[in-house]
Amino acid sequence: MTDITINVLLLAAVAILGWGLYRAWPLGKLGILAWSQSFTLMAPWLIVFGLISAGVAVNLASILFLLVSSVILYIFLGRQLRTMALQNPPSKPPVAESNAENELLKTENTPVSSTPLASDSDAAEPPPIPSEDLQALKGIFGIDTFFATETIPYQDGVIFKGNLRGEPDNVWAQLNQKLEKVLGDRYRLFLVQNPNERPVTIILPSRNDPKPSTTPQKILSVGLLLGTLVTCCATAGVLLQFDLFEHFERFSETLPIGIGLFSVLVVHEVGHQVMARHHQVKLSWPFFLPALQLGSFGALNRFESLFPNRKVLFDVAFAGPAAGGIYSLVLLIAGFIFSSPNSLFKIPSLFFQGSILVGTLARVVLGDALHENIVGVSPLMVVGWIGLVITAINLMPAGQLDGGRAVQAIYGRRTAGRTTFVTLIFLGIASLVNSLALYWAAIILILQRDLERPSQNELSEPDDARAGLLLVALFLMVTVLIPLTPSLAGRLGIGM
Repeated sequence: MTDITINVLLLAAVAILGWGLYRAWPLGKLGILAWSQSFTLMAPWLIVFGLISAGVAVNLASILFLLVSSVILYIFLGRQLRTMALQNPPSKPPVAESNAENELLKTENTPVSSTPLASDSDAAEPPPIPSEDLQALKGIFGIDTFFATETIPYQDGVIFKGNLRGEPDNVWAQLNQKLEKVLGDRYRLFLVQNPNERPVTIILPSRNDPKPSTTPQKILSVGLLLGTLVTCCATAGVLLQFDLFEHFERFSETLPIGIGLFSVLVVHEVGHQVMARHHQVKLSWPFFLPALQLGSFGALNRFESLFPNRKVLFDVAFAGPAAGGIYSLVLLIAGFIFSSPNSLFKIPSLFFQGSILVGTLARVVLGDALHENIVGVSPLMVVGWIGLVITAINLMPAGQLDGGRAVQAIYGRRTAGRTTFVTLIFLGIASLVNSLALYWAAIILILQRDLERPSQNELSEPDDARAGLLLVALFLMVTVLIPLTPSLAGRLGIGM
């Protein structure tokens, strides 16, 4: 690799920010202020990596100062944004960029798996909505919410075309309240966009809701959890330079590091579950993915209930990587601080060239110790690094991975589909030099390539603060997975 890689990474980040400014510009002062708030989150990392690529030394105090300043400015801009939003409410509600109507009808009829629907000729015709229910449904609309102009029966549901007469959040809440009042819990209301980029309302029976996990699925979840505990300990054995499966009597030696690796996975999943409970949506038990190389590739889970809007989808998807990533970063930095020449692990200094983020932080904290050929490091550092890699893998913007769900929530289904394709192409190329990339690409293709089902209110976009958090997360994901160039590592003094 050459320094071109680092420059391309920085240019890509600038290009993403430029695209955000292009989208925000037509919204006037509100849009520019929202973009500025997002920019403050990215700026510290752009400055740090820009200075490092230019050969300028950066210490830990400078990084902390930039981060604290960024948070303070972010909070200040957020208050200004809320004040301006109250004084100047938007005149036109935002709409999602992609068609969710067909995807909703497809996913609502496949609540347990992502298997495509059979054709109408292969499946029995579902029962239509009773006429008395249809009349009651027509009665929930009005000129102040959604003015229905056309009714189209579809399978066991109905589509109402018409005109949206207010903010999507308020309209959905009012229509949903009226629906529950007249027909109870028997139907679900969705506000989405049709192929002509017009808002439509879709109402489907509640029997199409996602189904809870079955007993065999829960047994599988427990089995994968136990298997992951074993592979985490097997990875610890590799780090301790012995094969656990050949020397199982040394199992107790692997427990501290193995449990440390597993704790990263637990913190990640707890983040998902806590946020899901906060928003009153249900997630399935996690299905961990054992891996001998890293202990685990994380876990898969699915929604067992509908989520009301794209903000909820983002929050639940982002909470896991945020919790696991912060926890891993704390372990990494603590491991650097407690490292010494007498530490348990002795690794080549060239090893730190394997990640831009880890190599940079190692240079900041360990300093001239990286000039030596062999560096003593604490087990905490190793656990933190592996945790960051696991978190970064799950943040890839593909399918129903955490990163894919977050991109879908912020930018819509069309962009999420494109990023899934690009990610798979990237993994295919990377698999030529790293077998882990091929393994992960296969998992995405087989289990996670489909996008998440649309939310009940698909029209309301998440705020720019969430968009900013996603940009920072994706940027850090790339810096974890991409290695340092030899020349940049030389300027940093890594492996000299």
